[in-house]
Amino acid sequence: MSKFTMSAGRWLAPVFLICVHLGGPALGAAPASQPAAPEVTAKDLDRAFERDTLQIATPDARLHRFNTWIADDDQRRQRGLMFIRQLRPDDSMLFIYPQPMTVAMWMKNTYVPLDILFVAADGKVIHIAQNTEPLSLKTIESGGIVLGVVELPAGTAARLKITPGAQVIHAALSAPQR
Repeated sequence: MSKFTMSAGRWLAPVFLICVHLGGPALGAAPASQPAAPEVTAKDLDRAFERDTLQIATPDARLHRFNTWIADDDQRRQRGLMFIRQLRPDDSMLFIYPQPMTVAMWMKNTYVPLDILFVAADGKVIHIAQNTEPLSLKTIESGGIVLGVVELPAGTAARLKITPGAQVIHAALSAPQR
């Protein structure tokens, strides 16, 4: 999953039209053969990302533990889970941003459907995009200011009853002060 800013989306359509006009494939032309996309495994991710654990406390008083890859810089956030073909039920990726902000994600080069949890600085889930469409360029917006994003295998949020208001527990996200 890659970070995608809304301002970039405004210029994608004109750039696409210019590329087609300047020598892109004609409408109705057979697509050119493209090299096969690389297949990324969990071991590949282990080499590129720090590995940690996170927990999610759900409103039904359950605590769910996940093994997570940490995407904590621009390069890792841009790479995300692109080209991965399989995730275990307890796999996740935690995107951490340098400061709270609104973010938008997309599924470009992401072959597995995901549940995407948008997480405020205090660890509270503010929005969930469930069962996202693989390989889609459609933007998936945070719906508010977040410090982190958690990606889980699709269906995990429904199965574990993770809803807005659930608490993500990780050192990069601080618990609310009492």
